[in-house]
Order: sequence, then structure tokens, then C-alpha cells
Amino acid sequence: MSTGVDVSDEVTSSFQKFKLGQEPYKLRYFIYVIQDKKTVVIEKQGDRSKTYDDFVEDLPENESRYGLIDVEFKTDDGRPTSKIVFISWNPDTAPIRSKMLYSGSKEALKSALVGVGTHVNATDHSELDFEESILPAVKKFT
Repeated sequence: MSTGVDVSDEVTSSFQKFKLGQEPYKLRYFIYVIQDKKTVVIEKQGDRSKTYDDFVEDLPENESRYGLIDVEFKTDDGRPTSKIVFISWNPDTAPIRSKMLYSGSKEALKSALVGVGTHVNATDHSELDFEESILPAVKKFT
């Protein structure tokens, strides 16, 4: 389902620098919002010192958002590594029109973020739990 929502050029260009770790996008995460029901733009950025918990705190309780975070973890054999994870935050408590807009526009953003291998859909905070949801998703690809 296409909603006609576009992805801003800033989202695409900042992502390219983010995945390469280039300044000024040596960050931990981005949170994206659909502005005026037309364009996906950057709402917030978390600097490198921020954690996954900070990212979750920056997601609004009752509003949909998209997130992109560089998750650092240890593989099962103890090697430190990281993966970029795309999270679609579409809480059950969000307005129905917003949920439909974010669900229908997700593919446009995902196609602009070339190279993200892990995608997580979350509708409540239990699905954002690092140990139960995020870590198993990123470990599938290590």
C-alpha cells in the first residue's frame, strides 16, 4: 500500500554518512516523523554516548514513529559487533489514521535506507525490549 509519502533528501544523505560513521552523523540513532502527512523527516538524533534505553525513551508513548539505531552487542562467541536496526514504532494506542499512514509509508523509508538488514515492528513496549526482541533479531544475522 502506497500512501504518497516521500522521504526527504536529508534522511537519505544523513543515513549514508551514518552507516559509514562520518561526521556530523557519528550518532547512535535517528527518530523519524511524517511531517504534514507528506514527507518523512528527521525528528531527533541521539549522539554516540546515548544508549538503546535513551532511544526508547525518545519514542513518544502514543504516537507512531520510525527509528534507526546502531546496536552494539556481543555475538554468541563473545565478539563485539554492531548492527543497524530499523524499528517501526506503531503503538496500539496511536490514532488509527496515524497507524495506517505509518504502516503504509514504511516501505518508502525502508527502500531509502539501503543496507539495513534488521527490521523490527513494535506495537507496545514489550516488543521494544532489548533482551527479548532486539537482541534475538540482530543475532540472527551474525
